[in-house]
Amino acid sequence: MNCKHLGLASLPSQEVRRPTDCFSLFTFSFFSHMATLVQAVRMALHYGETHLGVTDIFGEDVGPPLGGVFTATQGLKTAWNSPLDERGIIGTAMGIAYAGGRPVAEIQFCDYGFNTIDLLKVAGNQRWAGAGNFDMPIVVMMPSGSGIRGSLYHSHSFESWASTLAGWKVVMPSNALDGYGLMLSAIIDPNPVMVLLPKALLRLRGEQLIPGEPPDPRTLKEMIDAPVGDRTTWQPRWPDVKEYLVPLGVASVARPGSDATVISYGRTLPLCVQAATELSQEAGHDFEIIDLRSIFPYDWKAISQSVLKTGRVLIVNEDTEVTNFGEHLLRRVIEEHFYDLLVRPRVLLGRHVPGIGLNSVYEQNTVPQLPSIKAAMRALASEEA
Repeated sequence: MNCKHLGLASLPSQEVRRPTDCFSLFTFSFFSHMATLVQAVRMALHYGETHLGVTDIFGEDVGPPLGGVFTATQGLKTAWNSPLDERGIIGTAMGIAYAGGRPVAEIQFCDYGFNTIDLLKVAGNQRWAGAGNFDMPIVVMMPSGSGIRGSLYHSHSFESWASTLAGWKVVMPSNALDGYGLMLSAIIDPNPVMVLLPKALLRLRGEQLIPGEPPDPRTLKEMIDAPVGDRTTWQPRWPDVKEYLVPLGVASVARPGSDATVISYGRTLPLCVQAATELSQEAGHDFEIIDLRSIFPYDWKAISQSVLKTGRVLIVNEDTEVTNFGEHLLRRVIEEHFYDLLVRPRVLLGRHVPGIGLNSVYEQNTVPQLPSIKAAMRALASEEA
């Protein structure tokens, strides 16, 4: 199978990244049978509007008939369409929250979140400015990152920018169950929470059932996925999903190990797990893979414990390498664990270029892929102490 079978253009061989890079992003979707990440988000939003007091789910094309450009909001009873105005979306969310509502707003692509930086800053400082007397329970959902051949205007990453917005909590799931649990935790939090959804993983199926999810993915699709074409009379049949919370600020160990620590999240996380599995089989290296899940607050305890155990650290994400959130983690690792490190810590990040080109070769060579991740991990584990 090559990338053409996945709906992506295949890549030339030789010096450029090979088609297996894009295949690796979709591996789990062919060999597991649970909800996709986007279906998990949709079920979480349904649970939120049914049980957790969500009053409004809105944004560009969020309501019927489309239900979101990635279909994350199909069939939701509180979903409605906003004007094409990202600043208006954030301002409206703040107003709804101040009036006692609990909104979930979507910025269609995080690339257009840059239009709203000033209002995001204001939303982040409101509870602090009011001495905690006024909650700001808004959730802003943004698809983030590369992997869909979105070119210049639909391929940016946003987590490094978001991490500088004091007052915000920022999460990025790498699988469906975490996506469900993080969304529910975001909804009930009194602070503004940004849920960044990795575009490349939205159609990946999970490996664990969401509580209440039917075990047959075909049944779930028939229940909650709107049909292609006329949707005027379509109504979802929601499964009886249950509360499942992933605490904000708590990482998970995606793969335990003892030789080296790899910290990642979002699109690159499953690639790190795959690279670790292959390197274990090929060279006997035993990598511990930490899925950060929360960009802020982040789980320093989990990072610190792993660094103390392995003495070797690699941080991987796809955001551009200058002033990257991974650089903050690197700085803290060096400051607090300098004498615990066996070799120099390192990062593998996206290249500092103005954008990602539509050409698949450009995209594959702009952000970390399986071969580059595997090479960085091999170098980390092989360097002599």
